[in-house]
Amino acid sequence: MDISFLQQRLRRFAADRDWQPYQTPKNLAMAMTVEAAELLEIFQWLTPEQSLALNDDQRRHLGEELSDVLLYLLQIADHGGVDLEAAVERKLAMNAVKHPPLRS
Repeated sequence: MDISFLQQRLRRFAADRDWQPYQTPKNLAMAMTVEAAELLEIFQWLTPEQSLALNDDQRRHLGEELSDVLLYLLQIADHGGVDLEAAVERKLAMNAVKHPPLRS
């Protein structure tokens, strides 16, 4: 997945629709939260076992909602000037220090 290319596509998509005035980090974060709630809705009332054994329609729907969350996340990073790849690498390194392996 090429993050920079996806961000360029999203910028162009928004520009073609004159959405730029509305695509502030705050608005994008709010929209991402709505999409995250739709993601949660897929699993609402499922047992842990059922959540691991989604049928094809549920899995397709899961992919759609995950994509919505990811696309908003990419736009927030883009508008916020965050190098998401570098931020992820830093966070993984921090997590490795904070949560060392149980076994060597």
